[in-house]
Amino acid sequence: MLLAIDAGNTQTVYGVWDGQNWLATWRRNTDGAETEDELAVWLRGLFELSNLPFAIDRIVAATVVPPIQASVTRLAEKWFKAPLVFLESGDQVGLAVDYQPKNAVGPDRIANALGALQKHKGPIVVVDFGTATTFDVVDSNNVYVGGAILPGIEVASSALVGRTSRLPRFELKAPETAIGKTTVHSLQSGMMLGYAGAIDALAGRIDKELGGGSTIISTGGLGQVFMDLCESIQAYDKTLTLDGLVVAAQRIF
Repeated sequence: MLLAIDAGNTQTVYGVWDGQNWLATWRRNTDGAETEDELAVWLRGLFELSNLPFAIDRIVAATVVPPIQASVTRLAEKWFKAPLVFLESGDQVGLAVDYQPKNAVGPDRIANALGALQKHKGPIVVVDFGTATTFDVVDSNNVYVGGAILPGIEVASSALVGRTSRLPRFELKAPETAIGKTTVHSLQSGMMLGYAGAIDALAGRIDKELGGGSTIISTGGLGQVFMDLCESIQAYDKTLTLDGLVVAAQRIF
């Protein structure tokens, strides 16, 4: 079995792949100070709850948090005794990249492109809702041609509330109307509907630059929510990044 790990700035997603299907996926807050032993205890408990043996043949990981790389390396050596590879670049997996410099593209973004190309033909736009919201763009020649980066909506809302004295904290959910009748309603309208409008506007510009006809997919923690709010997003793919890591593992191991 393959263990895939997508370690982001805020949350880390783990998935167990049997060669055909995801047997289990788990999400937790990213903790750069966690030891390999603490990580093993947490994983063993979830393996048991999922009725899976605590045994892995290979591990593939993408991380933008350097301390996580060290703990995952020790986890692979000590607890799984399994070969481990970190996705680092498009060259590593045969993905053409038109970006300067090439190695500046994060491994999670490479994984998104690989996962999308496994299921769709280019041009493709992946909108990944995480700590930052990223657009990953693949053209009709299956070349990763760049994208865009926005502050994630949770980061933006926290900054807004934190830098104003009278605005309350509020739940990130879409209101029924754009015209807010209370302060919270107004905040939800601005953040949720305004953010959805920004996503649609940027996706439209990118699609136009690609010549039209792009497949636009969302993924990440709030990907489902914004697929429902955005006119441009055609599908939500919960495991897209993990699927890309499976493709990476198949090409590297």
